[in-house]
Amino acid sequence: MGNGEAKSVIELSGVEKYFGAQKVLDGVNLSVREGTTTVIVGASGQGKSVVLKHMLGLVKPDSGKVTVFGQDLATIRRRQLKKVRMGFGVLFQNVALFDSMTVYDNVALPLRERTDATKEEIRANVEEKLAMMDLDGTTEKYPAQLSGGMKKRVGLARALVLNPKIVFFDEPTTGLDVNKSNEIYRLFYRTQAELKYTAVIVSHDVPKIFKLSDYVALLAEGKIQGCMTPDAFQLSDNPHIRAFVETTMGPIYSSEREERGLYEEI
Repeated sequence: MGNGEAKSVIELSGVEKYFGAQKVLDGVNLSVREGTTTVIVGASGQGKSVVLKHMLGLVKPDSGKVTVFGQDLATIRRRQLKKVRMGFGVLFQNVALFDSMTVYDNVALPLRERTDATKEEIRANVEEKLAMMDLDGTTEKYPAQLSGGMKKRVGLARALVLNPKIVFFDEPTTGLDVNKSNEIYRLFYRTQAELKYTAVIVSHDVPKIFKLSDYVALLAEGKIQGCMTPDAFQLSDNPHIRAFVETTMGPIYSSEREERGLYEEI
């Protein structure tokens, strides 16, 4: 878990994005601090994945600015962007493993494509990451032979194999039951504690995801309505955040707020 005083590694300032005539992002401001976990939540179709794509440099803003490690992703050269992305790990919603490749080759792929590591170095790194995921003995298996939870763990091993500074998770527990989701969250927590990366997670899995997060940011009506600690988020007076909390977590938090007000009056 992160340090509130840490420096910012990702900054979105006034980011606007249109798709055709539709304005998806309407002046998004968000700061992601080093070594922390920031979770972006919001109703479906609000543009959470679009925010993630801006951070990855896959989409350029129509106006505003996205900086990662102090570099403006819209203006840096292609080679510099490639270098910045070397510090990224990504776990996609659908995991995106290659069916024709073994678990070993899927995890080794980023090392082969993006580094000059020797065969021995690649083997040592891949085996270390698979062991972290409790996937010993799966190197020669193919994705079709794995359960949904195991596929996610292989995807996480691949996302971490370059020892990234920032890891992006797009709905990491989609399609998993409660037990498998909890397993992924435990692995996530453990690997972040060990590897000290910054995490950005887009998730519907509220309130469970709150336990992992240092900061929760709500995207609604094209804007980040607030980015704050989970406790502050659940008791926020921002009408968008209140509505989101009550929809996803029930009215318990509004009664807590009233109770807190009662004590403050005494």
